[in-house]
Parts: sequence; structure tokens; C-alpha cells
Amino acid sequence: MPPLSTTKEPTPAMNPKVPMLTLTNGVQMPAIGLGVFQTPPSETRDAVCAALDAGYRHVDTAAAYGNEREVGEAIRDSGLDRSEIFIETKIWISDYGYERTLHGFEKSAAKLGVEQIDLLILHQPLPSAFELTLEAYRALEALLSERRVRAIGVSNFMAPHLATLAEHATVIPAVNQIECHPYFQQRAVQTANTAHGILTQAWSPIGGITFYRDSGHRSALEDPVTGRIAGAHGKSAAQVMLRWGLQQGRSVIPKSIRPERIAENIDIFGFELTDDELVAIDALETGRRAGPEPNAITLEAFGREIPEP
Repeated sequence: MPPLSTTKEPTPAMNPKVPMLTLTNGVQMPAIGLGVFQTPPSETRDAVCAALDAGYRHVDTAAAYGNEREVGEAIRDSGLDRSEIFIETKIWISDYGYERTLHGFEKSAAKLGVEQIDLLILHQPLPSAFELTLEAYRALEALLSERRVRAIGVSNFMAPHLATLAEHATVIPAVNQIECHPYFQQRAVQTANTAHGILTQAWSPIGGITFYRDSGHRSALEDPVTGRIAGAHGKSAAQVMLRWGLQQGRSVIPKSIRPERIAENIDIFGFELTDDELVAIDALETGRRAGPEPNAITLEAFGREIPEP
């Protein structure tokens, strides 16, 4: 089967305000994207349309979110050329294994309404059946070689998972998307990412707010340190945290469904944090994870059927 046609390489002209990050295989990705985790399908299209109107050119979704179809609808309705938008999605653990992962790609591509996905990643490691994780990643490598995806990566992989993957992979992941915000920075994982040449991408970069009620710490949006720094720059605490992530070399994927917040979150390129301010935010580390523990992920506890298109 011949490779599917590829999209044109994105360039910084997609949105001159947003810097581009170059992945290990030369593919360029906008440094900030809109995340749609826990965005109901009924609200996803409007959120993505608002983001594209505000200048976003990167959307992060996942098969397990149940809203890939609405992301695709918004992209098609935007009037933008497909080559201008960087689409990232994830294979869920229920579709791990070589053939199942290949089919997982087909399901996601059909729901998104595209032939080629810009970045396809594994949503979680599956430590209790890591051989399935390795087979899933081998399928990503095949999709990359066939140019059905432009880059591949992983999500929520800890340093030992990366080390084991590196022993078997022929292509190092371009991205590892992890929980990373001022209260939980995962420096050891970031160091491992750097050692392997993997870009760290932060989910919940403004503080893991979704999980606060379970994690036992307050919102970083209400922290006096981020508030003081925000006041000094005439910005919001969210903008400060996103700027902190970008200045430290990470990709950031903030989530919102409110057009004013979506626009605010991308308005982070007219100021710069000082070294002292970066250090002050670094010092907010609590060591407490807000999301699920990656080593606790099992098919029995977290498996779910990903519907056909």
C-alpha cells in the first residue's frame, strides 16, 4: 500500500506569535496547544473553534476523551488549511498490541476526518503488560515509516518506562506528555526525557486543577507566589504558569472551554519572567501527583472499549 499523502510542513508563519518547537525528526510543532481533556463532545467544537480564532494552531485530543470527531469538525469548519493545524491524539491502553494499535489509528483518523495525524502518542504505559506497550509502540513506528503519522511519542511514561522502551525501539519518542505544573514538576522524568532527546509536554500546566479535590492541595491559580508575579507583569496567574513552562523549554497544553480564557492562555508572548521569578515558581514543588499513578494503570481497572467511527 503506498503511503498516504502528507501535509505540508508547518512553519512559524502559521501564527507568528507562537514559537515552534522542532522535534527530533525535524517536524515542527507549535509550543502551545489547546487540550480538550474532559471537554464534553457537545462543547468541544465551540472550544476548538474559539481556540483557532484566537490563534492556536495545535489541538491535543485522545481516543479516550470521546471528542475526536468534534475536534475534526471544528478544524474543517475553521476555513484554515489542514497544513496549518497540528493535530495530536493518543491511543488508549485497550487498543495496545500491534494490530489493535494500527486499528486504533484508523479509528482516530476516521473520527478526526484526516488521512495523516501530526503526532500520535501512547496515552499511558501499561506496566502490568508492558509487552503490549512495546507492541503498540512498534505499531506507531510502522505508521511513522508509512508516513501516516508525522511524529510519534508517549504520555505519562516515567524514567524506567522510557529506559525499557529505548532498549526495544528503533525510533525514540519525539514527545513525552506528562503532568507538569508548579506543584508537581517531575524533574526526574524531565531529566530522563532530555537524556533521550525527548521533548517534555505538560498536561494541566496551570496546576492539575481537575484533580485538586482528590490531591489535597489548593489551586496554583490562588497561590500567593504566582499571584505576586502575575501582578508584577500585569498578567494572570495562568499566564505566568504557562510562560514558566515555555521559558523552561516545555510544550504546554492548557484546557478551557471559555473563549475569554482560551484567548488569555495564548496571550503569553509579550512578557518574560526573570530568573528569580522562575526559581520562585520552581520552589512551589509539593511532590504530590494530582493525576493517576502511572504504575497503577491496568487493563482491569482502566480498560474501556474505544468505539468504532
